[in-house]
Amino acid sequence: MLKDFTKLETFLTVVRERSFSRASAKLGISQPAVTQQIKFLEKYLDTKIIERKKNGIRLTNAGEELYKVAVNLERCIHEADADILRIINKKITFRLGTSFTIGNYVLPGECLNTLSQVINNDVKLTIEVSRKIAEMVRERKIDLGLIEAPIVDDDLVVREWREDELVVFSNVPLPKILRPEDLYEFKWVCREEGSQTRKVVQEVFQELGVGCKDFNVLSEVSNTTAVLQTIKRAEKDPEHPTVSIVSHYAVAEEVQNGIFYEARFQGYTMKRKFYIIYHKDNKHNAYVNNTVDFILSGKC
Repeated sequence: MLKDFTKLETFLTVVRERSFSRASAKLGISQPAVTQQIKFLEKYLDTKIIERKKNGIRLTNAGEELYKVAVNLERCIHEADADILRIINKKITFRLGTSFTIGNYVLPGECLNTLSQVINNDVKLTIEVSRKIAEMVRERKIDLGLIEAPIVDDDLVVREWREDELVVFSNVPLPKILRPEDLYEFKWVCREEGSQTRKVVQEVFQELGVGCKDFNVLSEVSNTTAVLQTIKRAEKDPEHPTVSIVSHYAVAEEVQNGIFYEARFQGYTMKRKFYIIYHKDNKHNAYVNNTVDFILSGKC
């Protein structure tokens, strides 16, 4: 008889992700470890449960039956976790960390209150640069992080959350679609070296064949809030607008109200992902799992 749920959890993840490699990333373990656990199940059951295909995986008949059993068992475990939490009524402060953009502009104001009700505990929010949030999760100073940059760290589980788009914006009207030559006419407020936003922008500029060293750069700032305030206070010069690049979430309200104006590059969309991260030791932490499920549900 199986002594724990770990191998069945791996099996469920492979089936849901339709990929051994994606299951590996989601579980925070190596791909050989995923393969080994599936082989253990097949040896234990003395039958093949998963067949690898070029475009993913296929369950055998035995695999289909095992999947039904594993889903029922998973539901029972989650229900038991919830019952245990209610019994012990453990009072903690859940420590959530986010990047500046996510904490200030992506999470709705009521999110933390709703999350607090979901986990029946207080939630403390820490806002820092993505790199610092990852360090704090690794050092167990916060329980869960929401960041703008993918990271590779053996101690952390990294899961995709939602997609973001970066846009050019100003306090005066801009052409909806920008050509590379337009960029040299602007006055720029840039993010500091090392920021994820700057990295994404530099990659796009390289594809456009644009040389940033020839830009008229007014200043470099450390976070999105500083960018917005600098652009808001800038002289309104339609001939040579002061511009910057931020998440569309950060300027959506001001664009709707006619305070800011946004533009995009011709033929390019500056996309990036937001990520959820937590320590591998918290993979089975009920509070972390409930929080992750809540965030991935789109309610936050």
